[in-house]
Parts: sequence; structure tokens; C-alpha cells
Amino acid sequence: MRRLTVLLVLSALAGALAAGTASGVPAAGVAAAAEPPPSPGLAGQGINFVSVCRFSHRAQDDPIVFPGKPGRSHDHTFLGNEATDAFSTPASLRGGETTCHRAGDTAAYWAPTLFVDGEPVEPQGANVYYRRLTAGNVEPFPAGLMMIAGDAMATEPQSRRVTRWSCGIDGGVPPSSDVPVCGRVGVREGLRLSVTFPSCWNGVDLDSADHKSHLAYATRGRCPSSHPVAVPSLTLNIRYAVTGAGEVELASGGQYSGHADFVNAWDQQELARLVDACLNALVHCGVRGG
Repeated sequence: MRRLTVLLVLSALAGALAAGTASGVPAAGVAAAAEPPPSPGLAGQGINFVSVCRFSHRAQDDPIVFPGKPGRSHDHTFLGNEATDAFSTPASLRGGETTCHRAGDTAAYWAPTLFVDGEPVEPQGANVYYRRLTAGNVEPFPAGLMMIAGDAMATEPQSRRVTRWSCGIDGGVPPSSDVPVCGRVGVREGLRLSVTFPSCWNGVDLDSADHKSHLAYATRGRCPSSHPVAVPSLTLNIRYAVTGAGEVELASGGQYSGHADFVNAWDQQELARLVDACLNALVHCGVRGG
């Protein structure tokens, strides 16, 4: 009975949010978080809290794939923790300075740099969505968890469940695997790259050889038995002040190689508080709630 009740509440809240009854306007200077959710059709997508993170820096570093080897990676755009470089570890990042508006979010986020006509594009920032997409409660990411979503080697379209392009909330262009041409550029318009991470953990490993297999995607609100621990569904939604016209490609190659990296260096107590106050309490916290 309790499970049925939770499912009914999730469905009702998602429907209300889709109708616009739960949208909010963030404070001045903070980008709107009412963008179209990147995983359509999933019942709990309206239950979230959001970190809005500014651009930090660019570097050919990747502390997950090439730890301790500066310059070995393709060019990355870093958001969140300002200290992220090739030598970063969860311990070195924890408690560092952050570009995110939530002071406790000192996690490291990065994605391949966007190039337009051969020139790198500095993003306006990113909205980082933490959602609940399972019927049961979720656990906060364990301290030190590292993971990658998306395929940096892809030369053909990936699943849009994982990565996709879109325009801003007023773009009028449906999400796609190919870079669209957006009609306008602004805080709420312009090109977007979205990458969604898996939301089921194996409960043991903080990393794996491919930096992916210790996690898995939920199916219809359920985690597989191999990855039984439900964690937040994290989506990195990067905002660019470009329309998408011209020669557009990612540093990892072409338009289809969208991917992103995450190191959990949050203030763990604050992350756990937000998970309980928002995701497990079935509350849409958005940018300012929680």
C-alpha cells in the first residue's frame, strides 16, 4: 500500500509540474531552472533540487581518465569546483571553492569544450539537476564517487536518454542528437548540451575500470539487482550563448561524442540533507528550495 501511495504521489506531482503549477522564478542573476526536463516520460522528474554553476576554467585535463597526467586529454570545460585539474582527488577537492550557487556543492563537473567555427565557446553556466526517478527512496551519492556518462568516442547518435542537444526553454526546437539551430540567444535561450548520469549504484565501488560499470540506469523506476542502490539521477545541462549555426563540434570530436564527468566532493552532510528534504520528501525544491 505504501509503495502504491508513493507512485500515485509521484505521478500527481509530475502532472502538476508539467502543467506549470509548480514552476518558480529564481533570484536575479541565477539562470532559470524551469527548462524542459531531459528525461521525458519518467514519473519522478518533477522531484528535484538544482545547482546552478558558472563556468570555472578550461584545460586538457581529466582526473578520472588521465589522473596525474596534465595535457593528455582533449579540451574540457570545468564547472563547480574551481581547483579541478589532472591531479585532483575527491579528498583534495572537498571543501574547495565552487562556482555553484549552493555553497555545499563543491563537486567537480566537466564536459568536452564546445567549438564553433574553430573557436572555443565559454558556456554561460550549467543547471545541474538532481532528480528522483525511482519509486523508493534514494541514497545520496557516496563520498568520493566518480563516474562518466556518455561516450567520448561516439561517431553516431547516442541514446537521448543519456545525451542530447536542445535549445533553451523558448527555443521551439525539439531535443535531438544533432546540433539544432536555435532562434534566439539569451539566459533562457540558446544552445544546450544535456548529459544524464545513471541512477543505480552497485553499493560497493566508487569507481570502475571504465568509470561507468559500477552504475546503471534505472528501468521504469526500478534498479537492476546488480546495482540495487538508488541514487539521484544527475543531469548536467550546459547553457551556451550561441545559436548552433556554423561549424559546431565538441573537443572530443563531432556532434555525437557528448559526455560528462562527475566527482562527488560535495559537503556530504549537505548533500544528504537535500536528498532527504527534497527527493525523499517528494518536494520540488528547484534552484532555491531545500
